[in-house]
Amino acid sequence: MGLREEEIVACRNDDKREEDEELGLALAQAQQQQQQQLQWFAVGVAGSPLLPRKLVVVGYALTSKKTKSFLQPKLEGLARNKGILFVAIDQSKPLSDQGPFDIVLHKLSGKEWRRIIEDYRQTHPEVTVLDPPDAIQHLRNRQFMLQAVADLNLSDSYGKVGVPRQLVIKRDASSIPDAVTKAGLTLPLVAKPLVADGSAKSHELSLAYDQNSLQKLEPPLVLQEFVNHGGVLFKVYIVGEAIKVLRRFSLPDVSKRELSKNAGVYRVPRVSCAAASADDADLDPGIAELPPLPLLERLAKELRRRLGLRLFNLDIIREHGSCNHFYVIDINYFPGYGKMPEYEHIFTDFLLSLVPGRYKKRSC
Repeated sequence: MGLREEEIVACRNDDKREEDEELGLALAQAQQQQQQQLQWFAVGVAGSPLLPRKLVVVGYALTSKKTKSFLQPKLEGLARNKGILFVAIDQSKPLSDQGPFDIVLHKLSGKEWRRIIEDYRQTHPEVTVLDPPDAIQHLRNRQFMLQAVADLNLSDSYGKVGVPRQLVIKRDASSIPDAVTKAGLTLPLVAKPLVADGSAKSHELSLAYDQNSLQKLEPPLVLQEFVNHGGVLFKVYIVGEAIKVLRRFSLPDVSKRELSKNAGVYRVPRVSCAAASADDADLDPGIAELPPLPLLERLAKELRRRLGLRLFNLDIIREHGSCNHFYVIDINYFPGYGKMPEYEHIFTDFLLSLVPGRYKKRSC
C-alpha cells in the first residue's frame, strides 16, 4: 500500500528534524572540543615531551600602578609559556561570578574589598588566595608589624635577628619628649607614619636629633631607635620558599659628634628604592656582605608561619661594627617584585608550585 502525500511530507520533516538535531549535537561537540583545545596544550622542555597541561588561571585585583610594575611583558610572556594565564578581576561584578580561578592575587585596600575577598575564601576553599586579608592588614600597622620578629628573638651560630626599640605615639605631639624619656629610647630617632598602606605618605621618614624637636612631629607615628648600619640596607624578597637579597643604600651613620652638633627634625628621602641600588658599589666587605643564607631561610620560614603570608619582603640592617647582629626595620606585603632581577622566573615557579600535579613527563 502506497503512502499518502501528507505521510510522505511528515516523514521528510522527521528526517529533517533528526538531521538538524545531529548537526546541532555535532556543532556543540566541536565547540566543546575547541574550548578544551584552548585550555589544554602540550609543552616540551629540553626535548622532553609532556602530557597536555591545563592552564593555571590567576585572577588578579591590583591597583593600576601595581599592575604596571608587576605585570610586565616579560612576566606575562614567560607565564604563557609555562601555562599560566593572568586574568584581571572586574571589581564591578561579583567575584564568585568570575573565573574559575586557581589562584587569586590581590593587593587592594578598604574594608569592602577585605569583606569580598574573605567571603570568597570561605566559599571557594579550592582557590589559593594570596594572601589572607587579615594577615595583610596586620602589616599595615607599624605598631604590630614587627611583633612577630620580636617574639621570635632569633639567635643561632649564623647571627642574631631582632628589632629596634620603638615607641608608638597616637596623638598629642607635645607629650612625645616625656614619652621618649620614660621609654628610655636613645637619640637619634627615626619617625615613621603609623599606617603602612603602601602610599607615598606611608614611606615618609624623619630623623629627630634632639629631645625638644620631637614635639614638631605629627602623630600618629612610630619612633624607632636609629641603628648605625654603614649606610647599607638589605632588601630580602620572599616568594613562597624562595629568597632573593638585594643591597640598597640607606641613611648614613650618625656619630656622637654629629649628634651633639645637630638639632631639629629632618625629612629624609625614601631609602631602599631601586634607584639606590648598592649591589655594584665598591663597599667595605664588612658592610656589603649579605646576611648568611641559613639565617635568612630560618627567619623567612618562621615569619611565613607566624604572619600567615607568602609574599612579602623584609628591610634588614646589620649593626655597624657587629659581627652578625641584624635588625628588621620594616616588613612589606607584596612588594615591588618588578625591581627584583629575574623575578618572573621565581614568581612563575612559585605559582606553579601552588597547583601541583598539573603535568607529568611522558614515560618513554
